[in-house]
This record gives sequence, C-alpha cells and structure tokens, in this order.
Amino acid sequence: MSATLIWILVALVAIGLYLSWTAGRLDRLHARIDAARAALDAQLLRRASVAQELATSKVLDPAASIVLYEAAHAARQAEEEQREVAESELSQALRAVLAEPAQVEAVREAPGGEEAAKELAQAVRRVPMARRFHNDAVRAARALRRHRKVRWFRLAGHAPFPMAFEMDDEPPTALVDRAGA
Repeated sequence: MSATLIWILVALVAIGLYLSWTAGRLDRLHARIDAARAALDAQLLRRASVAQELATSKVLDPAASIVLYEAAHAARQAEEEQREVAESELSQALRAVLAEPAQVEAVREAPGGEEAAKELAQAVRRVPMARRFHNDAVRAARALRRHRKVRWFRLAGHAPFPMAFEMDDEPPTALVDRAGA
C-alpha cells in the first residue's frame, strides 16, 4: 500500500510541476504580448507624429497637408476600440499623399525634407514589423490557451484573451522604394 501511495504522490507532483511550468510559460507569453504591444504603440505614435510634422511643415500642398494632418491626429487621439480603423486610415492617407515618386522627391527637395522623408520611411517600415511581432505573440498565447489543460485548470487566471492588432499597414511604395535605394 505504501508503494502505491508513493507512486500516486510522485505522479501528482509531476503533474503539478508540469501545470506550474505551463502556467509560467503562459505568463511569459502574456508578458511578451504586453512588451510587443508597447513597442507597437510606440511605432504607431512615432509614425503619426512624423506624419503630423510633415503635414505642418508646408512642404505638401494644402489639401494633402489637411488630409494627412487629420488622419494622423485621428490616429493619435483614437480610443482603443477605434485604433485599428484610425491607423488604417492613416496608412491610406500616407499612400494617397505620397503615391507618386515625384511627390516624394518634392518633399525631399524642400528644406529639411530629406530628413523628414527619411524619418517617415523608417517609421512606416517599422510599423509592420512591430505589428507582426505582436500578432505572433498573440498567436502563440492563443494556441496555448486553447489546450484543455489550460482551460480545465484555469492556468490563464484572469488575463484577458489576447487580441491581434489588425490594420492596413502597407507603406507608400514611392517612399519605401526610394528609401531602400
């Protein structure tokens, strides 16, 4: 009887260790999501700030400046529920304003334009990477949270179910093509 009891205790300790390891892994994934979201927020804010600076620099024509400024302002001021839509609209405004290589060249030729175009090109390139890192972390956490053991033993605790950040993040081709050259 004592040998059976020892084996049961060993099995329970092994299961407990496994569940503890799984809960720790889930906690690390949630921390990774938080860090990736902070990095994504920083890149989105940087992109909107640079777009606003470009819109107020008087390098663009007045209509393009207004469109870009309003989209960037809306992206910076958007509530969490509307953030994805506002950021997508900023991407669309950037593509509309900087659609032609001639427009990008006009920005570059203006005083301080080369610096502004370079900074904007970096910002629009970093947003898709930051979004991809965030969504990859979300995908990994979701996959682990779908396992039965996580649901049955409530290993996720009270952490909210992670949500991906879906937006249109395609950069203006004329801006990115020129930046890569």
